[in-house]
Amino acid sequence: MDHGEIEARVKKVTAQVLGLDEDMIRPESRFVEDLGAESVQSLELVAAFEDEFDIEMEEDAALQVKTVGDAVSFIARHLNR
Repeated sequence: MDHGEIEARVKKVTAQVLGLDEDMIRPESRFVEDLGAESVQSLELVAAFEDEFDIEMEEDAALQVKTVGDAVSFIARHLNR
């Protein structure tokens, strides 16, 4: 799976969980500050990414993911193992 496909799927999942338009979501968008994710939504995002990509994200590492681009890179690393 290439970086562009991962980014598109991350944007789709983020839009669904946070109730946003995908066009508002950019790689540099911060989940909390820019997209308005609350703590419970951050956990929902992690679970949604795990389901979407069939991966397991270790909680401490997942909490270091601050932007959409971070999530894309994090997921890409897990998929390429």
